[in-house]
Amino acid sequence: MPKIEQKQVVVNEIKEKLERASSIVLVNARGLSVEQDTILRKKLRDGGVDYKVYKNTMINFAVEGTPFESIKGDLAGPTALAVSYDDATAAARIIHGELRAMPAMQFKCGVVENNYYDAKGVAAIANIPPREELLAKLLGSLKSPISSFARVVQAIADEKTE
Repeated sequence: MPKIEQKQVVVNEIKEKLERASSIVLVNARGLSVEQDTILRKKLRDGGVDYKVYKNTMINFAVEGTPFESIKGDLAGPTALAVSYDDATAAARIIHGELRAMPAMQFKCGVVENNYYDAKGVAAIANIPPREELLAKLLGSLKSPISSFARVVQAIADEKTE
């Protein structure tokens, strides 16, 4: 297979991932040991995130004409691409959780729901809890006033029956 066809296969692979992605995060993972990289990959895989190191030129060709085109300015040096499909904050959250154990790793940038974020923005997004946790908090907030109201009504009813 000629070299250009091999490169096209990689570009198409990245494009397929981007078509289904709700967010992407670019990471500089230079300096990670094999053990650290293996741990990171396992946690990302368990979180439903695709993680792979690609050549910057391949990513550059793949993002052309997509909502992820804004990352082109950050494609320098070693780049690992983390792609989230269901939970838009999963990649950033999992990687951020590993930064203490892996200080050599750094965020470059990210695109979450078609909005570009620099490294600081991605770190801020990483602090957003998972969707399920946010829904649980919302339901708890909605339930609390209703429960209080129900207790007051019950107390009034108990007083009248005495």
